[in-house]
Amino acid sequence: MGIQLGNGGRKHWLLLLLLGLAFFAGLMTSLFLNIQSCKEVFRDRSAEVEDPVLLLKSQAEPDLKSLPSDLFTFHYTCSEAAPLAEVRSMLLNEIFDGVSPFEGFPPPHVAPFLRKQRIKGWGSKDKVFDDLLKEVRPQLIVELGTFLGASAIHMANISQSMKLQTLILCIDDFRGWPGFRHTFKDIHQEHGQAMLYHQFLQNVIATNLTHTILPVPFSTTSAIAKLCDLGIQADMIEVDAAHDFHSAWADINWAWALLRPGVGIMFGHDYYLRADNRGVGRAVHLFARLKGLHVQPHGSHWILRRPSLSAARSSVVSDPNHVRSGKRNRRWQETSFKYP
Repeated sequence: MGIQLGNGGRKHWLLLLLLGLAFFAGLMTSLFLNIQSCKEVFRDRSAEVEDPVLLLKSQAEPDLKSLPSDLFTFHYTCSEAAPLAEVRSMLLNEIFDGVSPFEGFPPPHVAPFLRKQRIKGWGSKDKVFDDLLKEVRPQLIVELGTFLGASAIHMANISQSMKLQTLILCIDDFRGWPGFRHTFKDIHQEHGQAMLYHQFLQNVIATNLTHTILPVPFSTTSAIAKLCDLGIQADMIEVDAAHDFHSAWADINWAWALLRPGVGIMFGHDYYLRADNRGVGRAVHLFARLKGLHVQPHGSHWILRRPSLSAARSSVVSDPNHVRSGKRNRRWQETSFKYP
């Protein structure tokens, strides 16, 4: 026996069908909104983990300068600028009791252990040196991390070929690193003290650059603080000391105060180095973001310019023969800069 539905029955089933469709549509809409919400949460959390600047801006402190910690702000204020003509004699008096470290060198007990010339470095003759010296024509260069003086000697030779009276201050504690002896067995060592400093002096003497290059044989932090106290300002600063994030971060922040206003350029090596999860690159990009600067890659080097200089000059461009392709470089930056 079949069931026959009247008009009332058909309306009843039609109403149920419409209610079912409405419920299904609501369920799907809710599911879609939940998925979108989860994506936003994951995206926000990812940004917070990878970028402490965004994290700080999203919290109670709206202004990074108001942070009570030196994590992002360095408060060192330098003395009034000292005359360039007095810088060399000032440092000789402050560090070497008024006597050049090259005078009477080498002493008899050191001479047998030195090579006439042992100049070694990494990226020390890259094109960036020639480009920047031609652009800036510096009177004073500060180098953080010198080793055996390869890049300092190269810059001194370039400045002399340009007829410049450039003074290069080389900041380094000249102690190398633990395990240094295994790599450079020809550098004599006594009681754990490698003769890096002595060989550096010998290299400068051998290249006849004793009036152009002057060592500042201390840690980068203490040396920069002293230069700042003396009011010594540099036209160019090369940062190439330790390669971990925190060391590079401190060096960049402290050294920035030494740059001469309006003309200063800071640059450094190991932009793509993988050490400490690319610590140098992370430090450079975080500093640039906080200061509103643009990082300019140049081969294996990076360049930061004072804002006024960026607007006035832009003659040095990324070197197409050495810099990674734009697509590869963007991918490297996107996957590498996870600030600690």
